[in-house]
Amino acid sequence: MINSIACIAMAIYFEARSEPLEGQVAVANTIMNRVASESFPNTPCEVVKQGRYWAGHPVRNACHFSYWCDGKRERIDDEEAYTQALSIAVNAERLFDVTNGATYYHREDVKPYWVSTVTPQRKIGRHIFYRSK
Repeated sequence: MINSIACIAMAIYFEARSEPLEGQVAVANTIMNRVASESFPNTPCEVVKQGRYWAGHPVRNACHFSYWCDGKRERIDDEEAYTQALSIAVNAERLFDVTNGATYYHREDVKPYWVSTVTPQRKIGRHIFYRSK
């Protein structure tokens, strides 16, 4: 479970550290909703690292969680934000689902190709959360 906690915390930190607490919880909810779904991998790390790979490396900008394959080095520069992300991750399995079952999300200024195939649930901070139809 420790590796799962680290994967969830990293996703929260890199995807939503500037979001309100509810938005960070929503990222954790989305990861856990994917783990619970038969349509996605069975562990938080597999969910976060899902995407296209070539020669064992993630293809740039072809991942479900953009930070994982955006080509930027993952550096934790804000210890306070990472501590909060870890706290959320430790409790991820017990958190109230503020997303109403979301398995997808994106930032409001992005228009992903899959948006017409899902049902919007909530907008929290700068992210919009969706559930499969």
